[in-house]
Amino acid sequence: MTSKKLAAGSAFPAITLPVLGGGQRDISSPRNGRDWMLVLVYRGKHCPLCTTYLQELNAALADLNELGVDVVAVSADSEARAIAQMKEVSPEFDVAYGLTIPQMQALGLYISSPRNGMDVEAPFAEPGLFVLDETGALQIADISNVPFSRPDLKWIAKGIGFRRGPMKDAPVNGTYA
Repeated sequence: MTSKKLAAGSAFPAITLPVLGGGQRDISSPRNGRDWMLVLVYRGKHCPLCTTYLQELNAALADLNELGVDVVAVSADSEARAIAQMKEVSPEFDVAYGLTIPQMQALGLYISSPRNGMDVEAPFAEPGLFVLDETGALQIADISNVPFSRPDLKWIAKGIGFRRGPMKDAPVNGTYA
């Protein structure tokens, strides 16, 4: 079950999580001189599709950064599980861990319970991708209840370039009331 989805154009929740390598960060606040934010929620160490998708994120990172987009990947995994998975990814972006169920619900994510035979310690978030503009407003939201339904990161980068360029003054899509 998922909580109410985040409204397009709304403020993204301020969620602070620990990051690999030490420290904490607010996943809604871009850093390193960038003004947009991409938050990618992945299922965790048990998910080989997540490992592949995070590797694809590494490949798209230069394009995203060139557009002024900071990137953080987030899961409910423990620090030890996140470290183990990132050995296969070698991320060039921040990796946050320890996402709680109330935080998953605040993001409107689908949540799954551990199943027999799964290498999972606790309930985990299904995939989500959120892009925030310089005001912290939600420009792009994509959530899924399955690991094999995720947006192409090269298209996401192209879309951000379009939103930041020719369509910068257009209203956020999906806000019709």
